[in-house]
Amino acid sequence: MENLGNALVFSLATLGPGIGLGMLISKAIESTARQPEAAGMIRTTMFIGIAVVEALALLGFVLAFAI
Repeated sequence: MENLGNALVFSLATLGPGIGLGMLISKAIESTARQPEAAGMIRTTMFIGIAVVEALALLGFVLAFAI
């Protein structure tokens, strides 16, 4: 039963970051297509956003084992 709880917590904790990553990357590609000269700044900002969103997924992973 404990394994089921861990799996449920981790799956729900990764749902939000998964959706967030999809939205973040799609908007970065869209903005690069609209304004190619700003691609470097957009890419840098995208990688910072990816790091923040991935931190949320890692926190969910740790929380699943802490419960």
